Amino acid sequence: MTRLGESVARASELLSQELSSDKTVERLLEETGSRRYIDLTDLSPTEQAELIASRTVEILPGVAELAKRIEERRGAGQGLAIKLGIDPTAADVHLGHVVPMIILSRFQRMGHDVTLLIGDFTAKIGDPSGRTAERPPLTDEDIARNLAGYQDQVRPFFDFGQVNFRQNSEWLAPYTFPELLGLLSQVPVSQLLQREDFRNRLADGSGLTMSELLYPIAQALDSVALECDVELGGADQLLNLQMGRKLMELRGQRPQLVVTMPLIEGTDGTGAKMSKSKGNYVALSATADDVFGKIMSIPDRLMKPYLEAWTEWTDTEIAAAIARVEKRSLHPMDLKKVLAGEVVAALYGLEKAMAARAGFVAQFSKKSFTDVESPVVDAGEHGTESIATVLSKVLEFQPSASAARRVAKQNGLRLVIETEGGQESVVLPEAQAVRPLAEVVTETLASAGLTGVSGAVYLKAGRKIAQVRGL
Repeated sequence: MTRLGESVARASELLSQELSSDKTVERLLEETGSRRYIDLTDLSPTEQAELIASRTVEILPGVAELAKRIEERRGAGQGLAIKLGIDPTAADVHLGHVVPMIILSRFQRMGHDVTLLIGDFTAKIGDPSGRTAERPPLTDEDIARNLAGYQDQVRPFFDFGQVNFRQNSEWLAPYTFPELLGLLSQVPVSQLLQREDFRNRLADGSGLTMSELLYPIAQALDSVALECDVELGGADQLLNLQMGRKLMELRGQRPQLVVTMPLIEGTDGTGAKMSKSKGNYVALSATADDVFGKIMSIPDRLMKPYLEAWTEWTDTEIAAAIARVEKRSLHPMDLKKVLAGEVVAALYGLEKAMAARAGFVAQFSKKSFTDVESPVVDAGEHGTESIATVLSKVLEFQPSASAARRVAKQNGLRLVIETEGGQESVVLPEAQAVRPLAEVVTETLASAGLTGVSGAVYLKAGRKIAQVRGL
C-alpha cells in the first residue's frame, strides 16, 4: 500500500466516527493535514494522473496521455516539466488563488520539475481573461511588491524552496518585431477572437487593445521557451493554454498538456467567482478566527467544492462525508467545522485551528445548561427504558416512538456532555432512539473517551433538554 493509501485508511476510520467530537476532529485534521507534505513518488503514473485529474476541470488531450508522458519521463529518470504562470497583479491574496498552488504542490511531491513563471513582462500588458474592461498595466515596483506579498501568503500551501523561478522578460523583452510578425502570420485572427470575453466586449462596444489581443501569444511563447510538458491555468484561460500547444507545434516541439482548474465560487453563495471586488472572499492574511468564521458562514452546498479545492481529501472521503450529511447521520454544521479547521490548520497550524474551533463554538454554538432549569432523568429508574419512552415520560413527546425517530432523523437527538474542559455534543442516529437509555449513554461516553470523567450529561431532543443522573 502506498503512503497515501495508508493515510486514507486511517482517515476513513475517523470520518466514520462522530465529527462533533473535538478529539476525533483533531486526529482527523492531523492525519489529513500531514498529506500536504507526503511523498507521492510511490504512486504509479496512472495513479498520479488520476490524482491530478480529480481536482481539475479538464486535462487536454486526456488523462491517459498525462499518465503516458509521466511513464515516459520516469523511464528516462526524469520528471515532467510543469509550468504555472502568475502575473503578480495584487499584494493581497485570497483562497481562490491557492487552488493551482495545491495542484502544483502535488506535482512537486510526485517528483516532477516545477517552474513558477513570474509574468513580469506580461503583467505590464495585463491578462484580459474574464475581464469586462482593460486591466491597468503594472510598474516594475508594483510587480516586485506584489510578488513578495504573494509568496508570503501562499507559502503554507506550497514549498517555494523546491521550485524553479523564471521571468518571462528573459525571452519576451528581446523579441524583435520581425520575429513577432513572422509568428503572427501563422496565427489566424479568428483563433484569437474565439474568446467569449473578447466577443462580449466588442459586442458591448468596450475597448480591446492590440496588447490584450496579443496576450495569448506572449503566454504561449513562455511555453515554447520552457519546453513544457504540462501547463496549469484556470478554466477561464483555456484558450491561452491551447495557444501554447499551437505555438509549440509550430516550433517543432511536442505540444504541452493543458490542465485547467476550477474557478472557486465566493462565500456568499450567489454563484459569483470569489473576488475582493465582490467581498465574497477569504483573505489569506486574515486571522485564524476570521478565516474559521468566514467559512462557517458559507451555504451548505459549497462544502463539497471547498473540500475539493482546499484539502487533501480524496474523492472517496469527500463522497462519504457528504453522504453522511444527506443521510442525516452527520450534521452539516459539524462537517463545516471540519472544513474550516482544515483551512485554518493549513494556514496557522493544528493548535490554532482547534483554538479557532473552540472559539467559534463558544461564541455561536455552545450554551451551558448548568444554570438552566431542566427535568431530570434518573438512570437508575429509567435506564432500561428506550430513549423514546423516556422522552415521552419526561419531555412529553407524543406519540413517543414516532416523535423521537422524527427528531433523530433531523439530527436533533443528542447527548450533551459538559465537563470542566468544555462541552461535547454527540448526535444520536435514529436507531438509538429505541434502545435503552443507559446503554446508549454508556456507549457514547466510551466512544467519546469520556468514561470516568466528571461532568453533567444531558439528553437533548430538538429544543427540549433533560439532565441524566444516576449513571
